[in-house]
Amino acid sequence: MCGIVGYVGTQAATGILLAGLEKLEYRGYDSAGIATVLEGEIHCVRAKGKLHNLREKLERIENPAQIGIGHTRWATHGKPEEYNAHPHMDTAMRVAVVQNGIIENYRELRTELKQLGHEFRSDTDTEVIPHLIAEFLQNPTSFLEAVRQAVNKLKGAFAIAVISADYPDELIIARQQAPLAIGFGQGEFFCASDTPALVPHTRAVLTLENGELARLTPLGVEIYNFAGDRLKKHPRTLSWNPVMIEKQGFRHFMLKEIYEQPRVVRACLEAYVNDDWHPPASSQPIRLGLPGEFYPDLAQIQIVACGTSWHASLVGKYLLEQLAGIPTRVQYASEFRYAPPPLTANTLTIGVTQSGETADTLAALTMEKQRRCDQPPQYQPRLLGITNRLDSTLAGIAEHMIDTHAGIEIGVAATKTFIAQLLAFYCLALDLGYRRQTICPNRVAEILSGLRQLPAEIEMILEIQERYIQELAHSFADTQAFIFIGRGINFPIALEGALKLKEISYIHAEGYPAGELKHGPIALLDSKVPVVAIAMPGSVYEKVLSNAQEAKARDSRLIGVTSMNNPEAAEVFDELIPVPTVEELLSPIISVIPLQLLAYHIAARRGLDVDQPRNLAKSVTVE
Repeated sequence: MCGIVGYVGTQAATGILLAGLEKLEYRGYDSAGIATVLEGEIHCVRAKGKLHNLREKLERIENPAQIGIGHTRWATHGKPEEYNAHPHMDTAMRVAVVQNGIIENYRELRTELKQLGHEFRSDTDTEVIPHLIAEFLQNPTSFLEAVRQAVNKLKGAFAIAVISADYPDELIIARQQAPLAIGFGQGEFFCASDTPALVPHTRAVLTLENGELARLTPLGVEIYNFAGDRLKKHPRTLSWNPVMIEKQGFRHFMLKEIYEQPRVVRACLEAYVNDDWHPPASSQPIRLGLPGEFYPDLAQIQIVACGTSWHASLVGKYLLEQLAGIPTRVQYASEFRYAPPPLTANTLTIGVTQSGETADTLAALTMEKQRRCDQPPQYQPRLLGITNRLDSTLAGIAEHMIDTHAGIEIGVAATKTFIAQLLAFYCLALDLGYRRQTICPNRVAEILSGLRQLPAEIEMILEIQERYIQELAHSFADTQAFIFIGRGINFPIALEGALKLKEISYIHAEGYPAGELKHGPIALLDSKVPVVAIAMPGSVYEKVLSNAQEAKARDSRLIGVTSMNNPEAAEVFDELIPVPTVEELLSPIISVIPLQLLAYHIAARRGLDVDQPRNLAKSVTVE
């Protein structure tokens, strides 16, 4: 969650570090700091709150240092106060460290180090690291070796960057279960916990693997494992460019990313749908790049995910069961870890995470892999990852991957990555259904035809409905609670709509299956609690209208997301958000767009920080 940046080269480091931290603001943070080495001393500046507080402090200081580290902190151990902000230093203030992750054995290490005379100034787990490195530096050794010895004493998940006043040209970094990448320039090198901080400077990037550390100097980069062995690795070239991480005229990244969704749908379809396929062709309609051994004897699917990815997985469950005929269950990754289901044969486990770094999801997949390895052949692990970042830790755990092709997403509230995850599930369900002959070729062709029309239909919603939704949002700026309802394949969209509103507007919102409203939640309804109903034509349409009527009878203001030219719905709902008419199976991709816009405009109307909502982080890399 925390943001890490580092620089060593020939330019003044402070400006580069601060700009890098700005690119990582989307990860969520509550304090920030920078440390540099100049004239044999470490200069450390920290500030509570947003980066402008740190910038104001730095503007009063002239600092030409050409090496440094920076950090945005999302509090885990210790309150979000300046004394807990990173970087942290040792007692002599000769070593500075920034960290992302959690050091699980910090209490034991802290006790040991205190007995050796080290003085602690914060409540954080991170502070043990500079003290530990300083302790090893008391023996005749190199800076790299001291860091290596220190990380071998740490337990937990961490990524660190370290500088020392006694080694003014060396930046040491290390990774264990938390992301960290190196950027390669000309006579200068960068590090960051996510690549958006590197893109403005270079597209040549190397991602550290678990158990690796690196020494960065103006002369080059050396990579080692935690045992001290030198490794040969080569950077890759990113396909991103700096324009992709700019707002491009939009007020917020979230709104920009909502408007990018037609392009995302087109990119997914172009990547995975075989345009040359037409029934009764013998070729495959979907090209996911999965090997032949992935498909036979598949009897059950289990999906682990968190947050928005969990909602996408619920839609995926519906598709996999209804199109491919495979029993599927969806579990929160954080719960799966501590109460895994009994082992079943021929089971596919899918991990869904937009970043590929979600700690709970990675841990759940790792556990599932480990507990199946010593089992008979039919119980062996079969893992699939669905992510927006193929260069992530997820790729090292799952044997097979589906790239969602959404491009970088800056806004903390997921929008286009949610749509992309849905497209991945549509393609997977169609692929499995076609191969298992649970869905006929003509029906596959019909669904694919509908999918190809979705980009234009999303564009229609954005063009016609956004201004109306913006005006509608004004009347809810002071609302304290919302209820979202849906049925069937659109129940997860009710959950997602409620989550979006909670995340960025701080309004209490809950999503329910529409049929469950009368089994308890209806007690919450009155004139102050609006109800948003997803009433798309299909098998449960009349039922949703009936459930909406129950809410209306309790004086709730009714907002309906339904198909255009629908006189019946116009009689039921107080406010209508019409969307293009699509078949029920495809309706989640259409129905979620107005809910994203509604959440966005309510939050914007309330004057809130839409892209960086309080207490949240884009990528949750700690348990």
